[in-house]
Amino acid sequence: MKPLSYTSGTSDKPLIGKTIGQLFDEIVEQYPDNEALVSCHQDIHWTYRQLKEQVDRCACALMAIGVEKGVRVGIWSPNRAEWTVVQLATGKIGAILVNINPSYRLHELEYALNQSGCSLLITADEFKYSNYTQMLYDLAPELGKSHPGRLVAQRLPALHSLIRLNPEPTPGMWTWEEFLSFAPKVSSEQLSARQASLDFDEPINIQYTSGTTGFPKGATLSHHNILNNGFFVADIQHFTEKDRVVIPVPLYHCFGMVLGNLGCITHGATMIYPCEGFDAEAVLRAVEQERATAIYGVPTMFIAELEHPDFFDFDLSSLRTGIMAGASCPVEVMTKVKTLMHADEMQIGYGMTETSPVSTQTRIGTPLEKQVGTVGLVHPHLEIKIVSPENGRIVPVGERGELCTRGYSVMLGYWKDKEKTQKAIDDCGWMHSGDLATMDEQGYINIVGRIKDMIIRGGENIYPREIEEFLYTHPKISDVQVIGVPDEKYGEEVMAWIKLKEGETATEEEIKAYCKGNIAHYKIPRYIRFTESFPMTVTGKIRKVEMRDISVRELGLEKAAEIKMA
Repeated sequence: MKPLSYTSGTSDKPLIGKTIGQLFDEIVEQYPDNEALVSCHQDIHWTYRQLKEQVDRCACALMAIGVEKGVRVGIWSPNRAEWTVVQLATGKIGAILVNINPSYRLHELEYALNQSGCSLLITADEFKYSNYTQMLYDLAPELGKSHPGRLVAQRLPALHSLIRLNPEPTPGMWTWEEFLSFAPKVSSEQLSARQASLDFDEPINIQYTSGTTGFPKGATLSHHNILNNGFFVADIQHFTEKDRVVIPVPLYHCFGMVLGNLGCITHGATMIYPCEGFDAEAVLRAVEQERATAIYGVPTMFIAELEHPDFFDFDLSSLRTGIMAGASCPVEVMTKVKTLMHADEMQIGYGMTETSPVSTQTRIGTPLEKQVGTVGLVHPHLEIKIVSPENGRIVPVGERGELCTRGYSVMLGYWKDKEKTQKAIDDCGWMHSGDLATMDEQGYINIVGRIKDMIIRGGENIYPREIEEFLYTHPKISDVQVIGVPDEKYGEEVMAWIKLKEGETATEEEIKAYCKGNIAHYKIPRYIRFTESFPMTVTGKIRKVEMRDISVRELGLEKAAEIKMA
């Protein structure tokens, strides 16, 4: 009889029973002069002592404007030093940081702010094609006649304060420096007292994940969740205070703020931000100039770096390790990263926001086929089982089933949504991933598919229902089904099958133009197929698998579909 697909992670290192603020202060005492944060595009190089000065000033200013424990503080910004300052400052005072995706458009921004009940939003001025300031005035025109800190907005009833990461004054918002000028009103003793009153099991972060119901869900995470996950992800990479990590992944995501920021901070290592948003050349330059020892990214980022025309002009010999995660990785890409980029200890991580995020990780020194052909072994202090989607029983080793995780990393729940929380976390504390996986006799996990319809495009999780519900608002559309189709660059691309109302005509360009500015750019369908009907089962269920097969043939994507993924 085959053994069952269950494994648990052991460790000679205990879990950290501290808040983020407590551990950060201890690391600062231990490595005060070690470089903590480098923001290349801002020309910032801060030691741990200097970073603490910035963090404590921000924490005192937050308290001075009335931010209490449990208050939701949103941050809507690409990668900047201020992002990390706010992350640590909110951790010190017990405010709950709400990560707002920099790609969000009006509809998504409004929902996240209102569902979380954000009372304060810290925002960049603009990013790529998005003018954040103008978008906020569109959502809350009352800002134009409002005093900073006293906003009363019809569409954003909970939001009363905004801070803009721009030196130019704007009606209704504080500038960053104006906000920080309130810090002297709160003493270091008052900050210490607030910090001492916190418990590591309290919520500290809300991260929105796309939802199958058409609205994102706010995964609520504690100090204990993300501090420990960041520590063990870095520990498995053998981090020390001498490591220097290039972080081109967005900070709003667990990959950036947990694996990146907290992974570095828990070891006294250096965080390096090459640019606000991903740019392959900026990443390569940062590795060379800062003598980075580790580099993070989703597969599409590594592909772009490897394919850069000047790739071989950069000295990447300082690299040793890093994490590739967020999407399936072609084995060929991982092999090139290990050789051409010199990151011979590069690892693959797997997880989900709801598990803080990493549940499995490959290990240094294991056979190459395990390093590039699986997502590794269970993390320390966690359990994994693979169960039958039909009856919930653990399947024998080698058989497919749904991957489930239990342990310290499982989220507290979805913010203000008990029903969805209970569907995701069962009565025994197992978080159900919706991913199909297998486990071998050594405990290595391989992800073989998804139960849910989620599309993973370049590391971004996209749920078709969210796009479908938006497209339903188009006056010409009668019905729509969204699927993922294979793509050599991004892993998957979004495709919409659209049935128009009788007598209507439309073009692909018209549909894409309707999406632009209303949903995030990565959710806009790359391919559109107008159809009279959808493949269905005899019971009337849409057969998306068949739709995908048809689309692969019609679009000539057979080559992309054959790419072997790790």
